[in-house]
Amino acid sequence: MRRLHQILVLTSLLLGIWPATPARADEATERAASLVARMTPAEKIAQLQSAAPAIPRLGVPAYDWWSEGLHGFARLGEATVFPQAIGLAASWDPALLHAVGGVVAAQARSKFLATGLKEDHGRYNGLTIWSPNINIFRDPRWGRGQETYGEDPRLTATLAVAFIEGLQGDDPMHPTVIATPKHFAVHSGPEPGRHGFDVDVSAHDLEDTYLPAFRAAIVEGRAGSIMCAYNAIHGVPVCALPWLLGERLRKDWGFQGYVVSDCDAVDDMTMFHHYQKDNAGSSASALRAGTDLDCGSAYAGLRDALADGRISEHDLDVAATRLFAARYRLGMFDPSAPAPRNAPDAARALALRAAGESIVLLKNRDNMLPLKPGGRIAVVGPNADALSVLEANYHGTARQPVTPLEGMRTLWGEQNVRYAQGSTLADGVTVPIPVTALRSDRAHGSPGLKGEYFRGTQLTGKPVMTRFDSKVDLDTDHLSPLDGAAASKYAVRWTGQLLPPGAGDYTLAVRVDRCFDCRGHDPVHLYLDGHLIAGTVGSEEPPSVKVHFDDTRPHDLRLEWEHSGEDQGIHLEWIAPADAQLAEAAKAATDADVVVAFVGLSPGLEGEELKVDVPGFMGGDRTAIDLPSSQQQLLEAVAATGKPLVVVLMSGSAVALNWASEHADAIIAAWYPGEQGGLAVAQTLAGVMNPAGRLPVTFYRDVRDLPPFIDYGMKGRTYRYFKGEPLYAFGDGLSYTTFAYDAPKLSTQSLKAGESLDVAVNVRNSGMRGGDEVVQLYLGYPDAPDAPLRALAGFQRVSLAAGEQRTVRFHLDARALSLVDAAGARAVRAGRYAVFVGGHQPSAGQQSVMLTIAGHADVPR
Repeated sequence: MRRLHQILVLTSLLLGIWPATPARADEATERAASLVARMTPAEKIAQLQSAAPAIPRLGVPAYDWWSEGLHGFARLGEATVFPQAIGLAASWDPALLHAVGGVVAAQARSKFLATGLKEDHGRYNGLTIWSPNINIFRDPRWGRGQETYGEDPRLTATLAVAFIEGLQGDDPMHPTVIATPKHFAVHSGPEPGRHGFDVDVSAHDLEDTYLPAFRAAIVEGRAGSIMCAYNAIHGVPVCALPWLLGERLRKDWGFQGYVVSDCDAVDDMTMFHHYQKDNAGSSASALRAGTDLDCGSAYAGLRDALADGRISEHDLDVAATRLFAARYRLGMFDPSAPAPRNAPDAARALALRAAGESIVLLKNRDNMLPLKPGGRIAVVGPNADALSVLEANYHGTARQPVTPLEGMRTLWGEQNVRYAQGSTLADGVTVPIPVTALRSDRAHGSPGLKGEYFRGTQLTGKPVMTRFDSKVDLDTDHLSPLDGAAASKYAVRWTGQLLPPGAGDYTLAVRVDRCFDCRGHDPVHLYLDGHLIAGTVGSEEPPSVKVHFDDTRPHDLRLEWEHSGEDQGIHLEWIAPADAQLAEAAKAATDADVVVAFVGLSPGLEGEELKVDVPGFMGGDRTAIDLPSSQQQLLEAVAATGKPLVVVLMSGSAVALNWASEHADAIIAAWYPGEQGGLAVAQTLAGVMNPAGRLPVTFYRDVRDLPPFIDYGMKGRTYRYFKGEPLYAFGDGLSYTTFAYDAPKLSTQSLKAGESLDVAVNVRNSGMRGGDEVVQLYLGYPDAPDAPLRALAGFQRVSLAAGEQRTVRFHLDARALSLVDAAGARAVRAGRYAVFVGGHQPSAGQQSVMLTIAGHADVPR
């Protein structure tokens, strides 16, 4: 019997199933292997593609493996929208990431069970979550850097493990969902050309920077799957790279889950990498290297590869068994699968906490913040009242999102808040038409538009709901604005007047969030003064229209939308004359005591493979890192009024706020803060929340300080290798209180390589109010070649009441004390090291404690 058990455990290991509890692991493996053994080769091949079809004769329902949960369960209707990943990273709070992961998992499983275990589960309705994105944000120009946890391997690894454990739960054999860290490996732009990009990465940078977070996600977080990337490394696409997927991932790290390709990455091997002449060859290469699941349909080519002997049926069995073992482990075929606890109020409160913890106070001259109560505030900027900057990308549908303008009005009262949009985001980029430019009717002059909502797709009969919408800026993905109505069968008519702020040329546009894989699109029609000026043409959204207004007379406006398909939202937008908008902002500032400017970027400018080509932006990436000129003009215009200026940066990446750093009275970075972001920002400005976020990336002064974007070498990049003077450093962040540190105490100042080090430091809140401090421990390497200038080795976020003192302790094992040489070998090496502990990176004059290490100790890869 013992011999049989050993054989079963060995089988489990060979098939790649995590054997944390051997008997239960064997059960999942045995059930999967038994099921796969009854399949035909064609059925097995079909199951290795992300949209796996049903097999009725075996009782297998269809299952699409593609689901998203980057900062909330995504793309399947109502779900909590947390701050974008880069904002979560700015919290430096692993406990928060764990809690967010738990909510994502619970909402995913709740939707899965609502569909029914025996029913087909389509895209985004699954329990296999393709998150987190743990690529290193090596360059601020990368548009998808917002999806990551920043530029540092240690911070990224720690937060990734916490998020993965929150997603998967406490039982590896019965996870709530399965996490999929991505994109493995060495993937961070540029977005144009990403499908065929070959990375020439050094052995040192690979081991020192690009792999540590993935190792932690697998070894410590025990992620059940991993996604291979689009790019190649040294000429071989990573989804077909045996040493990466086999030797490193499975042998060195002990990975026993399944590998999924990035979407169409296998097809890219043929089309863009030209690695094989057809998809049969590319599919065979990927499968043999260890890619079990193809996001796409290229694995259909495995039929030809099987027929001519490039793969065996055993290769299919190994991959299919890994996949079905995961489905059994998730309880997809077990009627007793537990239903998660659904607590929407708690999730909303967590979203508010997360948004607050992510806020980074970068400047606070003369204690400008928190704002004094009772004053009049001018809220300006294109991000003050825009939905997209709350949601970012890969998001769910928030039921009641709170924009900054709404948050400010909630706290200060509408009568004390003046609002002016002030500018567009960038030259040639439309933004939502603001409430100040819309009037619901001639008689009453209520701001916004009258919205008439109809059941069904016809704009006839009596509307079932009439309301006043401040603007048309809606996310309706799988969610109807009508209670009880189908999410795809309703119509809306908005009527009112457009109020031009000045004479000049305008661009009007209706932007519709199109579903990219559905049949047909929603009809949309825009009327101005009774004339149709823009309408849907075939499957395309209405084209933008240029109009000229001679004066500021109101113009009748009507927008009709027949929501009949899977399109995901609608936005009425414009580009208004810059002079007119600047004049509005200056007037609002003049009538106020303080100006709060919400500026930055948007997920329509920076993101994944976007169709954007305007000054400063290309294809989702940035070509410049400074604030777009239209917004810079806005800041200068409101500052010219002489009123105090607070700048709130909303973006997914670092922006070179050089002018604001010198001239603004206060600056905070709020990122893309999620559904409660507007309230969190308002509460921070009011002092209800005390900011304690820290930058997860370096804010450089100029793009010329950086190496070429396409260069993946780390020299001159990130705080670890950048020798220049940043605008704001990685780890920076202020508070409304102050903290004092005693000198750190080491368990020993001389240790033998391979031994661990304990560090303790006393931290005291020396201010007058409670607050959080992020205690950061850095190592300096004065005598070590190939070493970074300094590196984060540990951190803790702690809450301290005014006057409270606490001893914060760190334990550094051999890996934390190790270095990587030019050949990529990691080891603890002899030498003298500096240990810094504080609320930021070591600064000039800050004392360090020296540590001497004797000998040499290799550290496992």
